[in-house]
Amino acid sequence: MRFIVDENVGKLARWLRMLGYDSVFFSGEDDSQMVRQALSESRILLTRDTGIMKRRVVSSGRLKAVLFKSEEPEQQMQQLVSAIDVKAQSHPFTICLECNQPLVDRTPAEVKDKVPPYVYKTQTQYMECPSCRRIYWRGTHWKAMLHKLEKTVGIKFQGV
Repeated sequence: MRFIVDENVGKLARWLRMLGYDSVFFSGEDDSQMVRQALSESRILLTRDTGIMKRRVVSSGRLKAVLFKSEEPEQQMQQLVSAIDVKAQSHPFTICLECNQPLVDRTPAEVKDKVPPYVYKTQTQYMECPSCRRIYWRGTHWKAMLHKLEKTVGIKFQGV
């Protein structure tokens, strides 16, 4: 599953990336462009815009779209879980939260000069975004995000 996230539900992009889903944030003003991109890239469109839901391409089922009621990201995720089973195919923390690129495993030696000394001494697993070069590791922030995901999405991630 791949998603395109309208700016009116923009925080969902980050949540979906945490779950490991390719999620593009659309910040343009032209809804037609967003619909075209969703169709051409086979993405599910996520929005709070009722006008988009009235478009023939959506009402006919050619383009799958989800209309959110709440403005709260946690409630939006819960609604998405009810509408689409995003839990079944999730691979948490495999996509860059910033630029939506798949992360690459790195050895401690490869990131030694890119992480704080304490992190280097206490962590053994690292991932890097090949695009923005951001380094990820399983520290306290990762644990907090995992807990928030488990609580919001309603599943326990095994082996993560």
